[in-house]
Amino acid sequence: MIPLSEFPRINATLNALTAILLGAGYVAIKNRRVLLHRNLMLSALTTSSLFLACYLFYHFYHGATRFPRHDWSRPLYFTILWTHTVLAIVNLPAIGWVLFFAAKGRFAAHRKVARWLFPSWMYVSITGVLVYFMLYHWFRV
Repeated sequence: MIPLSEFPRINATLNALTAILLGAGYVAIKNRRVLLHRNLMLSALTTSSLFLACYLFYHFYHGATRFPRHDWSRPLYFTILWTHTVLAIVNLPAIGWVLFFAAKGRFAAHRKVARWLFPSWMYVSITGVLVYFMLYHWFRV
């Protein structure tokens, strides 16, 4: 069994993998490698889904982790956390739509949603890693 204390690191790793897969998927579609793009994006969806499951499990059993500092870093942390959380919530249905459009072969609609979803999903993945480092490494008391 994985110790509960390892879940923040696991979550950050899953977010980092998601960002890498998203970036590689973007490069693949720009190079017209559609099958590779599909596989990379499905892999990004998998790592994001694993993240969400691990995140919910961790917070169900551990609860909230408080940011330890009360200096200039606190508003920075909460700004990043707030934007990360809001965009993650917005991304969930958008990811569903992008998958639906791709599965149905409606690639014009897929591209239309993916154009704004990609940077948002990338932002959420990267800021997830930043939140981890801010909370557990950079700004510890």
